[in-house]
Formats: sequence, structure tokens, C-alpha cells
Amino acid sequence: MLLPVFCFSLAIGLGTRYAEAAVISTLDDFVDKSLDFVVIGAGAGGGVIANRLTENPNVSVLLIEAGGSNEGVLDVAAPGLQNFLLNSAWDWNFTSTPQIALNNRTLAVPRGFILGGTTSINQMIYTRGSSEDYDLWANITDDEGWSWDNLQKYIRKNEQFTPPVDHHNTTGQFDPNVHSFDGIVSVSLQGFPNGIDNRTIQTTSELSEEFPFNLDMNSGFQLGIGWVQATIGDGTRSSSATSYLGPSFISRPNLYVLLNTRVLRVLKTDHDHQQSDFRSVEFTQDAGVTTHTITASKELVIAAGTFMTPHILMHSGIGDSEGLKSLGIQTVHHLPSVGKNLTEQPIVRNKWLVNSTDTLETIARNDTLLAEVTEEWERRRMGPIVDPPLSFIGWLRLPENSSIFQQVPDPAAGPNTSHYELIITNGALSHPAPATGNFLTFSTSPSSPTSRGTISLNSSNPLEYPLIDFNFFSTAFDRFVVREAYRNTKKFLAAQSWDGYILAPPTNATTDDELDEYISQNAADQHHPVGTAAMSSKSATYGVVDPDLRVKGLVGLRIVDASVFPRLPAAHTQVPTYIVAERAADLIKDFWGI
Repeated sequence: MLLPVFCFSLAIGLGTRYAEAAVISTLDDFVDKSLDFVVIGAGAGGGVIANRLTENPNVSVLLIEAGGSNEGVLDVAAPGLQNFLLNSAWDWNFTSTPQIALNNRTLAVPRGFILGGTTSINQMIYTRGSSEDYDLWANITDDEGWSWDNLQKYIRKNEQFTPPVDHHNTTGQFDPNVHSFDGIVSVSLQGFPNGIDNRTIQTTSELSEEFPFNLDMNSGFQLGIGWVQATIGDGTRSSSATSYLGPSFISRPNLYVLLNTRVLRVLKTDHDHQQSDFRSVEFTQDAGVTTHTITASKELVIAAGTFMTPHILMHSGIGDSEGLKSLGIQTVHHLPSVGKNLTEQPIVRNKWLVNSTDTLETIARNDTLLAEVTEEWERRRMGPIVDPPLSFIGWLRLPENSSIFQQVPDPAAGPNTSHYELIITNGALSHPAPATGNFLTFSTSPSSPTSRGTISLNSSNPLEYPLIDFNFFSTAFDRFVVREAYRNTKKFLAAQSWDGYILAPPTNATTDDELDEYISQNAADQHHPVGTAAMSSKSATYGVVDPDLRVKGLVGLRIVDASVFPRLPAAHTQVPTYIVAERAADLIKDFWGI
């Protein structure tokens, strides 16, 4: 099925300049053309690449997105309605394989099925990670370009720090010296106060040794507890779709955007000569009834994400030959690391019953009140849904003498990188809401997890979803750190600041065995998957891409998304993906002299 007209008519012209370009409404006379670049996926990676390459009016780019437009989707635009996007039409609605360590439960795995990709449905949290994370990337890849210091210009190009929507005094809530005010993606602090703010800040003073206040976790030094920064501007989500693909960019005459289009495979471009040349892409708009192929004259860039990038590669015959052979897929390039090294954070969302009605559950279970706060947001961009559903984040370490370090080495990137994350939320705005009770959600997860999973194929049909196996808690460290993080949460909430506020804990478990069972029953995925097409040094015999993000052993094929992370930074992953993509755009420009 062909797409409806979005907002501009399309007139194809493949000379130096282009008559008009926009979201494509027809494939007629188009798929036989060759553009300079074809980009697969319009999330954090693909949006950046499409934007930066088309800064040059002589460079043409086709951007292919599996989902539809973000225009007019209320739950996407209003930050506080984020939970309503999960398991919606804007979500790929992936599920994991049964997780052995989680009592064989399968997990919902949200990913954005919409222009902007997961930046259009995520919790919008702006975290870069520690400086040590990126210095370790540089060490792994033998490329100093990935170090913290050398990435600063790309961090600045990405970020546009803006005042919170309520324009309160932000002194003491962030450090302006480590931020950019003239980038592309809007970033701001909380725009609506809530009842746990003072209690949380008071605790960082009362228990300053164990839970210190961090003025700005995005300075490169992340340890401590601080105010959440989020990709929001004027009370509205700032995604790849609204920033890098915003109106002034998506209307460029040399940028074409094709929505509702599933990429099936990437293909060899010249079967008679260069056997390693992959610049062609096969796609469908009607669930495979008809397929089309288009070729980039310069490069094909895959930015389909940690799940779909290896999925596309393997269906193209690029991957481990034994695994492909078992499904009847002919191997065209043996690359065993494709789909391996899947890294994700398990998270336990601990809900403490509280003595308050000032939490998001009060809104969630009252349709009239929800309608009122939504109307306030639509009319004035004010009220409780101008913010993401969390207020504070803590990045903390285990004590150096923890017993686990007698069994395993410290997996963090360095001594100033966290072992676990605390996410502090004033209840939850989602359906179905709990019938009774108001809650403080204190989520815990390892920020330097050591378990590794895989992405594999379910069949030889590229329209079938991949098999996602996180292999959670397959190492002793991950379970140990989540267990200890919960115990430290209890210490945090035992501070005088919370006297009279906490009514009941989420569990009465105290022993290791009891806590392990609680974790197995309640852990989920934190929606930060990375690493399935990881970069390594040019000389390494493992990995999928080199430090310039080119697929090893192939020509014309590059990957720019979170799948290339060699390891998970101690961060929510949208910002690291933006940073990678900004550098990737310069790598591509330098290579082609554009």
C-alpha cells in the first residue's frame, strides 16, 4: 500500500538540486533511481545522519522508516503520557524469549515504530554516562576519536539546553558550564514540582556520604543523586523527529523520507565485480506482496536499532554461517559477531506504599482529572504532564570491599563509574492504574551489567520478528548488585526526610534467597539494549564494525545506532546514540569529501 501525501508534493529530480522533497507519497519512477545515500531507520541514529548529510545541497538522501508519522500523536508529544505509548500502535511490540532467571517469564520489549524511532516513545532522559565509559570505548577500538574529550564537540552539536516550562530558578539544579545552548535537541529540567522533591534533596544532605548530591551527572562525573534532565522543550517531547527531522529540515529538497516501509534485506550491488559491495536495499510497503530495490551511489547506512539491525544483516546473509545455514539462508559474508553481545539492564520497579495522594496514581485512576491535566497541557503547556514520569536519578557504586569482588573483577568502566542506578518516581501515570494506594517507585538496575544475550532469527522470513534473549542474571555480579541496590534503597528511605511518608515496602524479603525470588518475579528490561553489531579495532578478529562504523569486510555499508556500542555506557542510551551519530556523520563526510 502506497503512502498518503504527508504535506508536500514530490517531484523527483536527481541533478545537483532537487525540485521538491518531503515524505514520499508514491514510488513511481523513484525506486529505479540512485541517490547518494540510503539510510534505514529514522531514530536517534538515522535522523542525525539524514540531517547532517543533507546540509550539503548537492548530497541526496533517502530515509526509510518502518513506522508512520509522529504528527498529531498526543501521547508522543506530551511527556507525562509516555507510558500510554507502550504496547500501542507506535510500538514494535517485541517480546523477549522466556528468561530462565526470571522464572521463564517473557518480557515486553518496547521500541519506537514511528518517525523518530524510540526517541518518540522513550522516557526522554538525558544522560551521557561517565567520561570513563567513552575512554574505554576509545581503548577497545584503538581510536581516540571515541574518547570523552574528543566527543565533546558532538555532545555540544546535539544539545540545546532550554529553560524549564515553568521558568523556575534552576540555580543549584545543573551546571551550565557543561551544557550547550545552541544545539538541535531541546533539553530541560523539571517543569512541574512534586511532593518528593524536597524529601529527596534533604536525604542527599542527611546521608551525604552514601547518597551525595551531584549538581550535574552529565559533567563526566556521574556519581551521586541529581535532578533529571530530559529531552523536552517548552513542555513538549523533543525527539529525533521534531529536532533533526523537524519542519525546516524534512522539507529540504535533497531529503526524501519514506514511511510505513519495512526493509527486508541489504543486497550486493554488483554481482559481477566487487563481491563485497553492499549498497542496495530491498523493501516492501505491503507485507511482502511486492518488493522494491533501490541503490545508493555512495553508501547504505543501517540505523535500524539494536534488534532490527542484526535482523536485517542476518536475513541478508551477513552473520554466523552456521546459524544462517540452519535456517536455509545462504551466507554471503561470514561475520560471527552479528547478533551477539546483546547488553541490557534488568530493572526492578520497587513500589513503596506512601502516605500521600499527591502521586501520579491519583491522576491515572481518575479519567476526569486526566482529561483536565491533558487539556491544561494542550492549552498552556503547563501542569503535571510537562515532565517525564521521573524526578531524580542516582548513580552509585558498591563498597570496594563488597564480597562479589572476591569472585569477579569490577566491571565498571572506572572508579568514577556507577555499578547501579536508582530511578526515583512520584508514582506512575499509566493504565491500568492500581485500584487503590499511592506509591513511590524506586527502581533499581545494574548500570554496568555483565550478562550478555543474543539476537537470532526465528525463520528465514524477514517479516517475522527476531528472537530476543537478554539472558538476564546469567552472571553472579548482576544479581548481587540488584540485590544490594534494593537494600540501599531501604537505607535511603530510612532517612528522617521520609518519616511518616512510607507506609509499606514492596516486599518483606530480607535474605539473599528471598530477595532473589522477589527479583526473579519482578525484574523487567529497562529498554536500553545495545551491542549487537559492536565496533572493535580494525585489527580485531571479533566485532561487526570498525571504529569508522563500516561493516568489516564489506564496502558501502555502515551502521549508526546503539547496536555498535562495544559495551553499555552507564547511561540511558538515547544521548550516547546521538553522540555516536554526530561523529558518524563527520566520518562519512570526511570519507566522501562532502
